[in-house]
Parts: sequence; structure tokens; C-alpha cells
Amino acid sequence: MINDLDRTDWASLGHAYGAADDVPEWLRGMVSPDPAVREEAFGNFYSAALHQGSVYTSTVASLPFLFAMADDPATPDRGEVVALLLSIGREAVDAEEIYAVICGEDGEESTIYPDTARLMREHADAFVAYAGDPDPRVRRASIEGLGLFLDDAERAVGLLQGRLVEENGAVERLLVVRTMADLATRLPAAAAPARAWLDALADSDTTDPDTRLAALVHRARCAPDSIDDQTVPTAIKLLRQVASEPRPKEDEQGERNPSRPCACEAEPEPDPNVPGHVAAAFADLERHGRIHAATTPLLMAFHTALGARVEDRTALLTEQLYSPDPGTRYDAIDMARSLIISWRGDHTGLVRLIGDCLLPDDSNTAAAAAEALGSLAALAEPAREALAAYVTAHRTTHRPDAWASPHRAVRRAHQLAVVALAGLKDERALPSLLVALDTDTDSWRAMGAVGHLPQCAAELTPRLIRRLADVDHSREWPDVSPVTLACALAKLGDPAAVPALAEAVRAAVRHKQWRTAEPVLKALASFGPRAASALDAVRPLTDADDVSVRTAAAGAVWELERRPESVVPLLEHLLDGHRNFDAIGLAGRIGPGAAAVLPRLRQILNVRVEQNARNEQNGSAVLNDSWTLVHVASALWDIGGVSEAGTVVPALLAAWKDNDSTARDVVACLNRVGPAARPALPQIQAALAQPHRGDQMWSGAVAFDLEVEHTCRAILTRLTDLPDPAPARGE
Repeated sequence: MINDLDRTDWASLGHAYGAADDVPEWLRGMVSPDPAVREEAFGNFYSAALHQGSVYTSTVASLPFLFAMADDPATPDRGEVVALLLSIGREAVDAEEIYAVICGEDGEESTIYPDTARLMREHADAFVAYAGDPDPRVRRASIEGLGLFLDDAERAVGLLQGRLVEENGAVERLLVVRTMADLATRLPAAAAPARAWLDALADSDTTDPDTRLAALVHRARCAPDSIDDQTVPTAIKLLRQVASEPRPKEDEQGERNPSRPCACEAEPEPDPNVPGHVAAAFADLERHGRIHAATTPLLMAFHTALGARVEDRTALLTEQLYSPDPGTRYDAIDMARSLIISWRGDHTGLVRLIGDCLLPDDSNTAAAAAEALGSLAALAEPAREALAAYVTAHRTTHRPDAWASPHRAVRRAHQLAVVALAGLKDERALPSLLVALDTDTDSWRAMGAVGHLPQCAAELTPRLIRRLADVDHSREWPDVSPVTLACALAKLGDPAAVPALAEAVRAAVRHKQWRTAEPVLKALASFGPRAASALDAVRPLTDADDVSVRTAAAGAVWELERRPESVVPLLEHLLDGHRNFDAIGLAGRIGPGAAAVLPRLRQILNVRVEQNARNEQNGSAVLNDSWTLVHVASALWDIGGVSEAGTVVPALLAAWKDNDSTARDVVACLNRVGPAARPALPQIQAALAQPHRGDQMWSGAVAFDLEVEHTCRAILTRLTDLPDPAPARGE
């Protein structure tokens, strides 16, 4: 059938990058005798015709040719072809209800996802045939299709039961068990027989432990009510049976000494022409999602099924982190990190176990552990000494400048451990950070860490000043970011940096680098009156063309000389735009001296509230403008005080309810409000009672949540210690 490719008008069809006239070449390449050509062909098809899981007209047009290839025993890499068919079908089935009708490539309505899902179901018998193929690669690729494309529940259950009997390979057997659970969740008629089968497998003493563990996990996934107090202990026993070695024993100091390092995939050398931070970001993306142990996908599914059972998950992770298998330990590190950042509670034991993974003879595992600890903010405290010992040992046993080690794996592990240690404000990180700044070896990684060590400003500030002086502001993207340097200098707080920051502002303005000028002005402002010598550089910028620079300059003028009469007239113009949050925040920082802008702030708030009320009444979409409410309400309180409480507190609570990411700003203002914040008590109590932090993946998420918790507790303590307000007269 491959010879019929030219009968299709591929140029009229599309994929992610436009016309699909290159698809025939890829399809022909998939049957090439040259393995390199085949690999490139499959890669191109996935990249364009199944881009990020999207199905295109060219994807659907390719299906008959792909099925023909899969059916032909002479096709090389038949398993890859079946895997591609499965991927297309899976995306279509997953999306058919969500995207029942979409805007097609031609701008017209399209039902491509349900149509493709229906087409795949029509070819269900093909997957039945592939599942019995002599080639294990074909069977492996097809098993999931039995659960996705067959609508006859009884037949599908029977086929999967038969496949488990026939299959000897561990990978194939685990796939069969997972697919049975998928079938049970997709087809209600399959739920009871699938559950009974999984029960029998999980409880069978004659079944191999890998399959029993899979049955137990997937039973929990498709039948959460089956999880009881014996589920995790049973899983742990099975994990120990799966392991081929005993758990590592502790030495006299209570430390474990695993026998083997993780056999992680070798990484290519970075391109010397690519900036280090860019190369590192792409390398991190490549590492993300790699699997180092056969049980990892199963255990990840188990953690998802266990959900809020934090104690059970902690017990399971403890077993994983004690595993004799280095790949299991490696993969457990990120699972433990995920639990800690997502769920509140005492995670001391898990943090210490992650610290135990800072293994001197296993740089890959040590790097993973250090990176995880670096994401935990103050929660990494129980691993402080483990981090310090690892960093110190590197400097004494490897070389004093271990940060610049010629061994990439050692260098990365050391650097990540140093950054995590600095995040705990531990000055034992300082020697390595100085190496980074003095040798310019991966100094970009050190820049984000130095600001955590203000007690070491005397040694760090001069080095950062020299770097800032060397920045070429004529370039839009200098080799060293002046913004990063300015932020680090602001965090260190050494006023010796003021002249260098002032000169950086002048240079940025001279070259019209407004994106640099604004944050450097903010850095200057952080020094307050100690930076008064920079006023001559700052004041003229209150008339700059760029509104962000004008706002930052006005803020700096206020912080440097604290004279409302110099700044409030500027504010009245800056507040013309209701979303100039920096200007609104500046008004709040000035406080009562900015009373002249109160009418404008009230107007901004009332416009948003009234517009939302009208929209709600008319059935229109309510504007998601919670940040405007937070910034304006905070400024109203800081300027007007108690007289504004009736407006401020409801606005803050409404914003918090609509957008949880406003929590830190909301509770910070409520903390300043004091007794007038009493109406917020229920919401504060609810926030503290919430055990789930959320699946927060962004940098600083844990520190954000810890700050919210701390502030909420402070407010709660203050308000609950106050006497109840006196009843109104006549009550």
C-alpha cells in the first residue's frame, strides 16, 4: 500500500508546521532498510503530525498506511509502527469528549478527535492480532490497545486474562495488568470482572511478586475503596521480594552505604557556543521524566492512587529510599520532593533520607538529592549538616575548587549542593561561591544563591560590583545579566554597591535598555536613604518615556528621600492606568502622605467591583481581576487606615477566594489591618486547616506557602487573643 501514497493530496492536508506534503516521505522512511532513516522518519512524524499529542488531517490520512505497515511481517520496526498507531489512538480517545468539536485547520468546525477515536475502534481487531504476534516488541506496543479500542467488555477482559497467561516478559505482564485497570475505568461493564481478577492476582502466593505488586497498585487506582491499612505494608513486602539484594545496612555512625551507584544515562557534552544557563535548562528538560527503575511507573501510579494518605506515602517512600536498587532510590528522590512540596506536615524523616542520598561515589544521585533539597526552602533544614558535609568533603577530598571540577557530574552535584546550602543561609557555602565568581565557572548558578548570604556581603559585594561594571549595556542580552547582579546586590544590602548601581542605571538609560533600568532602579530603592547619593541619577527618570521606568524612578525617589511632596504629584499621573500595580504599591508605601490619591484608588476599586456586579447580573463573564483588588485594597488601608476597613477587608477576601495565588499579599495586608481583620477569621482558619499546598512546581512555591502559613498563624493568634467586639447598642 505504500506505493499508493501519491494518490493522496497531501499538500491540501496539514500538520503542526503547515502543509503536509512532507508526510509521504516520512511514511516511506519508516520502511527504509536504513535504521537511521527510519529513526528520523518516526521522529519527524511525531514532531509534526502528532505534535504535542495533537491530531491533524494528515495524521488521520496516514492511518491506512500505518495499519498496512503494521500488518506486513516484512516491515522493519513493526513494533514502532504499532506504538505510533497506539499513540494516535490514545490521544484521540483521551480528547474525544473534551474536544468533541474544534476549529479545524481550515477554520471550519471539525470533529477530528471523535472521528479518529471511532476509526481506531473499528480497527480493534488489528490490535487483538498484534497482541498475539510472535514479535515481543509488537505485542508490547499493542497490549494497551486492548483496553482502549475494544468496546466489548467481556471480550476485552478475556483477552487480557489470556495475555497474562501467555506472556513471560515482566514488561509485558505489567502492561497487561495496567491495561486491565484502564479498561475497568473506561468501561463500567468491565469494572466488576476486572476488580475480581486484580483481587485474585494481588492475593495469589503463586504469582510472581512483580505482577502481584502491579495488581495491588492498579486495584488501588481503579478501586480506591479497596485501599486499607494493609495495602501499603503489603506493597512494601512485595517490593522487598522484587529487589534482588537486601536493604543497605547502617554503619556504626548510622549511615547507609549503598553498594552501587545509579547507572544514569550518559549526557552529551554541552555546546560551548551556548550560554551555560541555557544549556543547563535544556539538559534539565532532557533529564525530566527519565526512568531509572522498572518499578518506577508503577510506584508513581501508586502514589497518585494514595493521594492524601500522607502517612502511607511516607512509609512507601521510606522503603523506596532504602532500596538496594540504585535506580529505585534515584527515582524516589523526586517522588519524595513532590510529596513534601504538595502536602503540609512534618517531613523531617523524608528530608533526612534525601540528605542520605548525597553519596560521595554517586554524583548523579547526589545531584538529584541536592536539587530536591534546594527546592524545599526552609523545609530542607533537617538535611543541612548532610549538605555541609558533602560540600566540605568535595573541597577536601577532590579539590578546593570543586565548583570548577573538570568532571561534569561531580561539578554539577557540588554546585547544586552549594546552592541548596546557601538557600539555608549557611555560610559554609561561601568558599565555593567565591570560586564561581573568581573563575567565572558556571557563575550564573551562583548568582541566584549569593543573595541568601547577607552576612558574607563584605566578600561577595566587591565581586558583584566588578561584574556589574563590566556589563556591556549596548547589548540587549549581555553575557552577564545586570538585572541578576542588581537583585543579588539588593539582597546583600551592602551600601557599597550604590555607586555601581547608579552607574548601571545611567548606562542602561543611555542605551535605552528600559528592561534593565527598571529593576536596577528597584534595587537602588531597596537601600532606602542609604542610597541618597544616587538621587541625581534617579530623579530625571521620573520623566522617562517608559512608564515602568517612570514608576520605578518615582518609587526610588520616595525610598531615597522620603518626601511625599516630591512623589505624590507624580503618582497622580502614574495612576491613570488602573493596572499600574507598582504605582499603586508606591502609594501604599507612602501611606497617609498619599491621601491625595485616595479618590483615584477608590474609583479604580469601585469600577472593577461594579463591572463584575453588572456582569454577574447579566450572566456575562466576571472579570478575573483579583490582583487589582488586592493591590488597591492594600494601598487604601495603608493610606486611609481604619476608615477604609469596611471596603478593604471584603475586597481582600474576595480576591483570595477567586485567586489563591494572591494569598501572600492578602494575608500580609490583613496582618497590618489588625483587629479590623476579624471578618477574615473563618477564611484564615480554613487556609491553615488545608493540608494540601497544591501541586506547585514553580520556584519558590514552598517558601510562598510557608510565609502564608506563618502570617496566618500570627493573625489567628492576635485575633483570638482579642475580646469579642462589644454588641451594638440595642442588641
